[in-house]
Amino acid sequence: MLTPTAKKRVAILISGRGSNMVSLLEAARAPDYPAQIVLVVSNRPEAAGLERARAAGVPTLAIDHKQFATRMAFEAKLHQALLDARTDLVCNAGFMRMLTGGFVDRWRDRQLNIHPSLLPAFPGLDTHERALGEGVKVHGCTVHFVRLEMDTGPIVAQAAVPVLPGDTPESLGARVLEAEHRLYPHALRLVASGAARVVNETIEMVVPNVVPKTLFSPALYSAPET
Repeated sequence: MLTPTAKKRVAILISGRGSNMVSLLEAARAPDYPAQIVLVVSNRPEAAGLERARAAGVPTLAIDHKQFATRMAFEAKLHQALLDARTDLVCNAGFMRMLTGGFVDRWRDRQLNIHPSLLPAFPGLDTHERALGEGVKVHGCTVHFVRLEMDTGPIVAQAAVPVLPGDTPESLGARVLEAEHRLYPHALRLVASGAARVVNETIEMVVPNVVPKTLFSPALYSAPET
C-alpha cells in the first residue's frame, strides 16, 4: 500500500496544439490525482497549446529556440524556468526539440515522453506509415523515461490498438492518438504516486499490476454455425 504524499509538481513541454497536454490537464483536475500541472512551456510562441493551457488557468511560457545561438543556451533558459516553477516531473507532450545530454542528465528519471508506437518498434518519425508498411497487426503508443538516445529509456506503460483492414496512416494515427490520451494520464499517475519507479534501467511496479485480457488482431475467428 502506497503512503499518500504531496502532489508532484509537473511541467509540460509542447511545440504544437497540445492534445496530450489537454488530457493531462483534465486528469489533474481530479482531487485524488497525484500530480498538479504547474507550468506549460513551448519552444514555439505560436503553439496553439499555449492558449489552451491559459484557458485552463495554467501558467504558460514561450521560449523561442530560434532566439538562442546554441541548444545549450536554450536549454539553460528552459532548465531555469522549470526550477523557478519548482518542477518535480517533466512531461514531453509533442515537444519537437531534441535535447542534449546535459539537459537529459539533469532531469534523469524525472522526464517522461509519449511516442506513437509500441517501442522499441518504430522509433522516430512516420510511425503509422512504417507500421502499415511492415504489415503489423497491432500498433500503439508508449510512455517512457527520456534518455539521450531518441525514443529509448525505461518503459512505464503501453497501449495497443488493432490495425484494421483498409487502415490509412490517418485512420490508424487517430486510433493511436485516442489511446495516447488515456495512456499518458495513467502513466503519469503511476510515476507521480510512486507506483512505478526506475530500478536498473527498468520499471519496477510497487503495486500489483492488473493483467488485462489479451488483444487479438484480427479478432479470434469463430466459424458460423451451419
